[in-house]
Amino acid sequence: MNVLVINAGSSSLKYQLFDMKTENILAKGNCDRIGLDGHLKHNPVSNGKPVFDSDIALPTHAEAISAVIEKLTSDDYGVIGSLSEINAVGHRTVHGGRKFFGSALINDEVIEVLEDCIRLAPLHIPANLMGINACKEAMPNVPMVAVFDTAFHHTIPESAYIYPIPYKYYEENDIRRYGFHGTSHRYVSDIAIKHMGGKAEGTKIITCHLGNGSSLAAIKDGKSIDTTMGVTPLEGIPMGTRCGSVDPSLVDVISSIENTSIKDTMDILNKKSGVLGIYGKSSDFRDIETAAGVDLDNGDLTDTANTDKRATLALDVFAYQVAKFIGSYIVALGGLDALIFTAGIGENSPFIRRAICEKLGGVGIHIDVRKNAVRASEFLDVTGEGSKAKVYAIPTNEELVIARDTMEIIK
Repeated sequence: MNVLVINAGSSSLKYQLFDMKTENILAKGNCDRIGLDGHLKHNPVSNGKPVFDSDIALPTHAEAISAVIEKLTSDDYGVIGSLSEINAVGHRTVHGGRKFFGSALINDEVIEVLEDCIRLAPLHIPANLMGINACKEAMPNVPMVAVFDTAFHHTIPESAYIYPIPYKYYEENDIRRYGFHGTSHRYVSDIAIKHMGGKAEGTKIITCHLGNGSSLAAIKDGKSIDTTMGVTPLEGIPMGTRCGSVDPSLVDVISSIENTSIKDTMDILNKKSGVLGIYGKSSDFRDIETAAGVDLDNGDLTDTANTDKRATLALDVFAYQVAKFIGSYIVALGGLDALIFTAGIGENSPFIRRAICEKLGGVGIHIDVRKNAVRASEFLDVTGEGSKAKVYAIPTNEELVIARDTMEIIK
């Protein structure tokens, strides 16, 4: 069975085609700048054919899907003979609200729920729906599955997901903690459990999905019991451009200072804050680490004489907030067996991993600096001598989780 995995954004569409007999990637790529000038990068991984990387007209997601199908089946760049070799499509879907606690076959009911969830995730769900509708138009007879980012966190207890606001907003408007990055937290915690003996029962794990968008999860017995993101992805630790958890009154304060609407102020908190807000020049952690005098390959400070103080501050704030949440989750779990770093920063920044763990020495967590001084291209154990918990860096694979769920549901 071949499963096409789609991750649709407002102006982008990432994809991977899996052969589920082997779980190997046949092809992957990205349609970028949809609705603008358009660009497609297509990589036929499995057969050595050349990579297609060029500007191409992509006025809508429908044209993007058509371009993907054309490249997947073409003589020059293709990996399959025809569209009939795509047996199913799995869609990364950000929000399932209170209706879906697991992945689901896409039908009219699922579309209805997604449309209702636009109020909970107005930046993400419309893009997800565009991807789904484009695939339905291009492949009307191919079954499709929605894999929800929020699903893994539906095991969070009521005491952790209820906000201390009037209860009617939960009852009538579905306002509660949902959490995101669920497929990533699920994947890396499963990998860690396998390395720890294979049994989820009795395990206490904290997963740190650190990227431009970042979240932590407390996972007990293989199930999420708390996570840092909330009803939206704005809550939690500071991120690339998102502020994370701050005083809610800042919305009113900033609106008064800037003389802006609530919507415009939320734009500031979502798109102009986080490490970008502190550093002021970039939201890319590689840029910030370089400005702070960090060697990106091993995490060492190499240039302390010409460092940008605000870059250093941005990294300090980020590491401190992550460590603070880890400490609170150790309390929630009643201990800790493994701390996991994953995603773009968690896998590729030895400096960030070390900076966070240095703040956790008081609770007995230590890393081996030498083992940590690499990027995690595969499972990496960086546990230090005498550490009370294992420390792992594990490359995430959300697309494979989506493909697996899609195959199981289609079967």
